[in-house]
Amino acid sequence: MAMKGTAANTGILLVTANVGSLFDDPENLQKNWLREFYQVVHTHKPHFMALHCQEFGGKNYEASMSHVDKFVKELLSSDAMKDYNRARVYLDENFKSQEQFTALGSFYFLHESLKNIYQFDFKAKKYKKVTGKEIYSDTLESTPMLEKEKFPQDYFPECKWSRKGFIRTRWCITDCAFDLVNIHLFHDASNLVAWETSPSVYSGIRHKALSYVLDRIIDQRFERVSYFVFGDFNFRLDAKSVVETLCAKATMQTVRAADTNEVVKLIFRESDNDRKVMLQLEKKLFDYFNQDVFRDNNGTALLEFDKELSVFKDKLYELDISFPPSYPYSEDCSQGMQYMNTRCPAWCDRILMSHSAKELILKSENDEKQVVYDHIGPNVCMGDHKPVFLSFRIAAGAGKPIANVHKCCVVQ
Repeated sequence: MAMKGTAANTGILLVTANVGSLFDDPENLQKNWLREFYQVVHTHKPHFMALHCQEFGGKNYEASMSHVDKFVKELLSSDAMKDYNRARVYLDENFKSQEQFTALGSFYFLHESLKNIYQFDFKAKKYKKVTGKEIYSDTLESTPMLEKEKFPQDYFPECKWSRKGFIRTRWCITDCAFDLVNIHLFHDASNLVAWETSPSVYSGIRHKALSYVLDRIIDQRFERVSYFVFGDFNFRLDAKSVVETLCAKATMQTVRAADTNEVVKLIFRESDNDRKVMLQLEKKLFDYFNQDVFRDNNGTALLEFDKELSVFKDKLYELDISFPPSYPYSEDCSQGMQYMNTRCPAWCDRILMSHSAKELILKSENDEKQVVYDHIGPNVCMGDHKPVFLSFRIAAGAGKPIANVHKCCVVQ
């Protein structure tokens, strides 16, 4: 595989993918998913590639173990990846420990042309040269090459067995050090609850968890470096604002449970036009009559309701979004562009970075587009989430003024 770039810069590809659907229906979904993933690799030809997976193994990990092994083997040995002669794979397979299980999987691939790449040992506080292919699984807590935590149970008490947390690794490439954080934040448990307030109670829970992660990766235990945080943030559009906008001329009917008087359904009807139903809202139903609004011009008209990242603007940066909401897509293989009517479509899957990481991205001096932020498999069923990727280049030594890596590297 001919590589893009020169000795002066290094091609980087970061991918985030909630892959739970792939293990619930592996026969139909994995082949398509891998084909689309390999196509992105072939197009961008990175020297270093990071794939952050959430819900790895699906909803029933124990029953999916054989599919997990097959998926990992395929990624490591496929012809499409043959030029990546070094790899690190970290799989949280400790599903029997509800206190620690996150279902996160982090894959890192190094091209044979890439020299002098090191990974940080958090226990020894030293960088170690990366050689060969290694897989770590089960109890990742004992692995010194990463930091892993599951969020405390009291962050989201109504979801007893929530598998949300983060895995952090640190890398040094051409004297440039950066952290890569695989993250999975809390979902919206009920559309009705999310609709009640602006911002929603779930937005507040995600804010708390993301703040916890950011505090951890910039604390005083280790030297500060640039960082990329990418995963399933479960960021949602501000439900109250979206509904009020989509149904501005509608009348609302409230349906309550006969025994508890609890609101179980909201029905929004047009004031005229034979009182046509525009939106039906239940705990796990968001049935809007016209899905085109989420797809037209990549849904950019709805970006004004994507507000959860704004409170972190002093710590996190994101390139402009130019792809449609990444969730919740139909899991029907014949419906690759169709959204399910379970949730309001939203940009859940994101690649965020520190402001110093933004400066590391090499801006092209010619007309060729060097920085690409997009989704994978726009016309193909990839499961309920479309993977999202960021392709860019970093210049040799770009991180020196930030991290002084050349001084802190101790290679073993």
